Amino acid sequence: MGHKIIATGRSRTGIPTGRLAVWWVVGSEIVIFGGLIAAYLLNRFLHGSWEVSAAYTNTFIGGANTFWLLTSSYFVVLAHAAAEKRDAKTARKYIWYTIGLGGLFMGFKSYEYATEISHGFTLFTSNFWSFYYTATGLHGFHVLCGMVIMAIIAEKDIKHEQNWHRVENIGIYWHFVDIVWIFLFPLLYIAK
Repeated sequence: MGHKIIATGRSRTGIPTGRLAVWWVVGSEIVIFGGLIAAYLLNRFLHGSWEVSAAYTNTFIGGANTFWLLTSSYFVVLAHAAAEKRDAKTARKYIWYTIGLGGLFMGFKSYEYATEISHGFTLFTSNFWSFYYTATGLHGFHVLCGMVIMAIIAEKDIKHEQNWHRVENIGIYWHFVDIVWIFLFPLLYIAK
């Protein structure tokens, strides 16, 4: 009873359990976002009036948010490379850069929401706006969760030079969040 079991040290599959858990989360999220995107596409193809609503999305902000997320993915890759070398200072720096770009994404999205709502486009305005707010809101929640987890990893694990594998795990999650946005951006902002 005096020893501590470390979950990442056990593996029947040959894959560390922490990484396997992240892939299970990503798999379940693919089902959620995949279903949402499939429902969006079906409704979009069946209701031509969606183009009218989609014309009011802010393509500049959507594009800027795409840039922030893609750049943040680059920084999380650099953080992982630094963690592989056990370079805590550099890993923490790049994790915080990633968090900062996630913050820019959330700030731009908040401004965008405020502008759209002030123009009368709410969750209940039309089917398009219901899908828009549901998909981007769910995505934003995932961005926020990723930012919080990265801050914990940077300050609890990497700062104390332990649990280096968590940088890779949060990187997998963060890349998934970016990939979801890569689907949402053209569907909601470009395909008008």
